[in-house]
Amino acid sequence: MSMGSTGEGLGRRDLIKRSAALGLISVPTMSALSACASGGGGTTKGPDKAPVTKENPFGVARGGKLEVVVFKGGFGDDYAKAWEAAFDKKWGTTTDHLGTQEITGKLQTRFNGGNPPDVVDDAGAQKIKLDVLFKAGQLADLTAVLEAPSLDDPGKKVRDTLIAGTVEQGTQGGKFVALNYIYTVFGFWYSGKLFKEKGWAEPKTWDEFLAVCTKAKEAGIGGLAHQGKYPYYINVVIMDLIAKKGGLEAMKAIDNLEPNAFEGNAAALAAVEAVYEVVEKGLLMPGTNGLTHTESQTAWNQYKAAFVPSGSWLENEQLKQTPEDFDMKFLPVPVLADSKLPFTAIRAGAGEPFIVPEKAANKAAGLEFIRSMLSREWSTLFAQQANSLTVVKDGVDPGVKLRPGTQSAVAALKAAGNDTFNYLYPDWYSEMDTEIQDASNELMAQRIQPKEWIKRAQAAVDKAAKDPNAKNNKRS
Repeated sequence: MSMGSTGEGLGRRDLIKRSAALGLISVPTMSALSACASGGGGTTKGPDKAPVTKENPFGVARGGKLEVVVFKGGFGDDYAKAWEAAFDKKWGTTTDHLGTQEITGKLQTRFNGGNPPDVVDDAGAQKIKLDVLFKAGQLADLTAVLEAPSLDDPGKKVRDTLIAGTVEQGTQGGKFVALNYIYTVFGFWYSGKLFKEKGWAEPKTWDEFLAVCTKAKEAGIGGLAHQGKYPYYINVVIMDLIAKKGGLEAMKAIDNLEPNAFEGNAAALAAVEAVYEVVEKGLLMPGTNGLTHTESQTAWNQYKAAFVPSGSWLENEQLKQTPEDFDMKFLPVPVLADSKLPFTAIRAGAGEPFIVPEKAANKAAGLEFIRSMLSREWSTLFAQQANSLTVVKDGVDPGVKLRPGTQSAVAALKAAGNDTFNYLYPDWYSEMDTEIQDASNELMAQRIQPKEWIKRAQAAVDKAAKDPNAKNNKRS
């Protein structure tokens, strides 16, 4: 996740302890989940508000209504249904659930009209930008959740149970307004089966990466598939190369909107030139520039490309498309020559922001729902249903088994040690993020050259620096 001044900040020992419990993996049975999630509560109308106690720090009224909207993407939404069943059973509430990919389409008018849901997982390509919601005063301050007692150990505050960096990632203009819940790693993915069959070794340097892509092309396979219609994904590669080549200072210069974040930054130009080389040498999977994320990823699952970039939701998102013997593997982005961070360094941190709208009808229940998400019970439900880790330290029961790709990502986290990093600018400055993505789209289509990409990215930084919130969005 995002780190402090030295970039460590991940609670590595906690993570390693969790990973050890999760390291041996296959698909879970549903029996434990069913046992936890069965049973609905009563629906009788309760009082408008309840007294605030240590057990009920937000004064949730029994028998009220709760509305939850989640992004139904790579993690599905079964985990949220399991949470809601547990919540209704405990509080006697009746929860209205919606799983959708159209967050903006379904919710923009409701936010504007002052009648938003109580809890929203604001994620996906059609999410409402968090910085836009924050500036409009639409996000409840979640600091009270951090200060509330943990459901697992009332002697601890919730904030003390989270992987370091979680709070920083969800902070806008100095306020904690979004719980990024899922502990995600980013990089390349490949098929262990394909690599074994072809005799290809896992590349650790960019030259080795290009060599595997070239061998793939010679074998009639694309080297790199990317999700062309969503340049967010190729930006993972570009921005990781910048951080690894230039070190944490290069990453922080971008988040802190420095005048030389891109222009005058040799690491940034080297990174963009490296990605452009894949294009120039014809090592992209044919047609990938015009594909959506699922189309591109499915072609990769069909062995039409050696690599695809993504976060660790990929395995769950592609469950139906992945052959049983595919043997999905995670690969940190290989390093350029003279990189300050090692090959094993990876982008890792909190993702998938959950928010409570400021004008939620049942804000107390919304806050309690967020607190419940940070319990071991709910964190385990998530791991069982969505095959992924959460930001709760030691938050998953040891018996939970994960699938091969996630096992591979857990192993990579162990190998990374303290060498993890994460950018904050996409949440802080959504317009800047979009402008850099647009430049990458042009780059991959060979409509602009690397130096023009740098110019456009720096222009996006300079524009964002005029944002009044920029003074509160500083990382050390």
